[in-house]
Amino acid sequence: VQLQASGGGLVQAGGSLRLSCAASGGTFSSYFMGWFRQAPGKEREFVAVISWSGSDIYYADSVKGRFTISRDNAKNTVYLQMNSLKPEDTAVYYCAAGVRANWISVLADEYDYWGQGTLVTVSS
Repeated sequence: VQLQASGGGLVQAGGSLRLSCAASGGTFSSYFMGWFRQAPGKEREFVAVISWSGSDIYYADSVKGRFTISRDNAKNTVYLQMNSLKPEDTAVYYCAAGVRANWISVLADEYDYWGQGTLVTVSS
């Protein structure tokens, strides 16, 4: 399974970006999909996760109400809509796939495949 994240860039505080993560190989529609981020000098942290069907979604408290995760199984793609961006959202954003059936997770160790990351920079 290969994951290709895109959509990062430079945006002013209060702005919006939409990240995409396209999957190839494997059975995307059966995977739970997550977004994580890693800011300079910090550990990777969980952002959001969506179940295979899209029926179960969970967000980190730091992004709740501002970010929206969604997926299109027909396009093998998961999205992260980011609104009201803050400078503290600056990080490399990674998408990840987990193969465990009927599961979602906030733990990086429970994901099996990772994308290469896309940089989001929010200026103040």
